[in-house]
Amino acid sequence: MDYNNKLFRPVENTDNGETTAETVFAYKQSGNILTSEYQGGQISKGHLIGLVDKNGLIEMRYHQVNLRGELMTGVCTSKPEVMPNGKIRLHETWRWTSGDGSSGKSVLEEL
Repeated sequence: MDYNNKLFRPVENTDNGETTAETVFAYKQSGNILTSEYQGGQISKGHLIGLVDKNGLIEMRYHQVNLRGELMTGVCTSKPEVMPNGKIRLHETWRWTSGDGSSGKSVLEEL
């Protein structure tokens, strides 16, 4: 699966997450290496880096600065689903490695 030059936006997130429908992720992919810059909503600026396997599963690490000026970090596994319209939906399971260390789930959809 190729994520290069695709934009994603959260459509669901657990309460302990910081991304919202206003957060936009701009994905870039070279080989199996995925990167993204993102911002919007509660996020001033964020970056992620990950590895994509042959089934499109992404294992990633992220860091972001929120509107409170806090640096937050975490890990995430993202499983793709191709929707009937051909766009990608990402089912994510994540955990903060900063702050309270809690876990959550989110869903992103390709714009």
